[in-house]
Amino acid sequence: MNGPNGNILEVNKLITSFETDRGLLRAVDQVSFSVPEGKTVGIVGESGCGKSVTAMSIVRLLPQPAGKILGGHVWFKGRDLVQASDDEIRRVRGGEIGVIFQEPMSALNPVHRIGRQVVEVFRLHQKISKRDAWDAAVEMLNLVRIPAPEKRMMDYPHQLSGGMRQRIVIALALACRPSLVIADEPTTALDVTVQAQILDLMARLQDEMKMSIILITHDLGVIAETCDEVVVMYAGRVVEKASATELFANPLHAYTKGLLHSIPTLETPSKSVLNTIPGMVASLAEHTHGCRFCQRMGRSLPGTRERPAFIEVSPGHWVENCAVCTANIEHPTSNIEH
Repeated sequence: MNGPNGNILEVNKLITSFETDRGLLRAVDQVSFSVPEGKTVGIVGESGCGKSVTAMSIVRLLPQPAGKILGGHVWFKGRDLVQASDDEIRRVRGGEIGVIFQEPMSALNPVHRIGRQVVEVFRLHQKISKRDAWDAAVEMLNLVRIPAPEKRMMDYPHQLSGGMRQRIVIALALACRPSLVIADEPTTALDVTVQAQILDLMARLQDEMKMSIILITHDLGVIAETCDEVVVMYAGRVVEKASATELFANPLHAYTKGLLHSIPTLETPSKSVLNTIPGMVASLAEHTHGCRFCQRMGRSLPGTRERPAFIEVSPGHWVENCAVCTANIEHPTSNIEH
C-alpha cells in the first residue's frame, strides 16, 4: 500500500545522530522528501552533506552502536521503518528495498564466489531450494548482462573488472525484484564509458521491473540524465527540492546555483579555471543552528542566525528560505515547514 499521494516512500523530518567523543552530533537534521512510484529521485550534494547517512537511515544500516535515529518517520508502503522490529526490517531490506552500495571493488566479499553471494540473497528472502536459488541467480546475472553467467558464478570478485563487479552488486540489489532501490553512488570509481553502461542498465531494469530509485550522487550530469526529481542537501539539511526540469531551469538557493555553476559547459574555454564554491562543509561539531551555507560563506547577519523555514515557492518547488541565500525570490504566505 503506497502513501496517499502515490508515493512509495515518504521521509518526514528524519533526524540521525552519531555518538562521538564530542557528544551526540546530528548528521541528518529534519530531512523530508518523498519518492513517487516508478520514478527516480536524485539526492545531490558535496561529500559530507548527509546523503549516504540519509540512505542508510532509511534501511537502518547505520554503524552500531554509534548511529541513532532520534526522530522523524520513514513511511514505506504504509509502514514506518523507524519503528519496525529488527526482524521486519531484515525482511524489507534486500527483499522489498534493494541497496546498491558505494565502491563495487569492496562491496563484495572477496573470499566467497560470486554464485554463493547471489544465491544467499534468494535463500534469505525466498523459500526456495538451493537448486532453484542457483538457477534464479544465473538468470539475474544474465538480466544484468553478465556474459557467460554460469561461468561467472564460479569466479571470485578479484577475477572481475570494476564494471562487472558493479553489475554483480546491482544483481544482488535486484535479486528479489524490490519495489525501491537505493543506489549510493553506483558509478563511483568507474570510467566514463562503463558509467554510461551502468546507468543505461539501471534505466532499462527500472522500466522492466517498474521500481522506484533513490540515486545518490555528487554528479549533476548524472542527475540531469536519469532523475525525475532532485533533492539538494547541504550540511545535513535539504536546501532545495524540485523536479529535475524545474531545478536546472530555475535554481533558487545559492548553494544549488553554486553547484550548477561549477559544471563546465561546451562554451567553457579549454584549460580555463572552473568555478568553485568557496570554503568547505563544516564538520558536524561546528554546524550552526541558522543558515549553514551562510556559515560557510562567513556571513553572520541577524537574519541568518535562526533556521530558515522551508517554503514552497511554486508547485513542487521547495527551498530553504534564507534571507540572503534566496534573496531574489518571492515569498509565499502558505505551505511553510519549519
